[in-house]
Amino acid sequence: MLPLLRLLRKAIGWIDFIIFTVLLYLLSWLPWRGKHPVAYLFHAWCRAFVRALDVDLRLHQKNLRPLPARFILIANHPSAFEDIGIPALFNVVSLAKLQVQDWFIVGRISRAAGTLYVDRDDPASRQQAIQVMADAVNGGQNIALYPEGGCKGRRLHTEFKSGAFDVSMRTGIPILPVFLHYEAQDDFEWQSPWTLPDKIRHMATAVNNRANFYVYDPLDPKDYADKYAMKAAAYELYRRWNAQYLE
Repeated sequence: MLPLLRLLRKAIGWIDFIIFTVLLYLLSWLPWRGKHPVAYLFHAWCRAFVRALDVDLRLHQKNLRPLPARFILIANHPSAFEDIGIPALFNVVSLAKLQVQDWFIVGRISRAAGTLYVDRDDPASRQQAIQVMADAVNGGQNIALYPEGGCKGRRLHTEFKSGAFDVSMRTGIPILPVFLHYEAQDDFEWQSPWTLPDKIRHMATAVNNRANFYVYDPLDPKDYADKYAMKAAAYELYRRWNAQYLE
């Protein structure tokens, strides 16, 4: 009976998600000045996507202090799922790779939602993205990005990029670290040769569908000498959580 109930829940979830997607796609064509109506619905759309995939998304509040109203969220990036999982849980505007805006249907919705973009291979684009993020934060928005600089797999492999910490130092807005752990790591991890449709199928059919998002205390830029010291401190935290949850 339980497999049948899960199958029924998935079917209802996909019907709901498809209808919601069509609505947002049509709305995205409306000309608009200021914040687009799609932006107000985007977080609900992400939650609908999570339900369609039937992922058991769990938020674990490991923070000892109250979270700030304004923040720059950073997270590790093992999977494509966090691109919808993070905005499903947090009121953020995400920084995404430039190619996302050209994705079928989703690209147009993400543009209307106010997603920020960067060409990771272009130094000028990365520098411009820092100013765009700073402007967004100064305008009252929370932003989310992945300081590894892309989808790097379940474990940390490289040092963090400086962009998030540069913006934090410029604006005085704290960094909010979130560590992501998927219990069925092989099903969720996005690595070659798998394509995005492959991973959507893997996630939707995972036997263990739990995704754990751990929120920790924010890092205040006033506590660090410069962006490099802040970046090093953040990387050390993620190295420790990597060992705690994944090893």
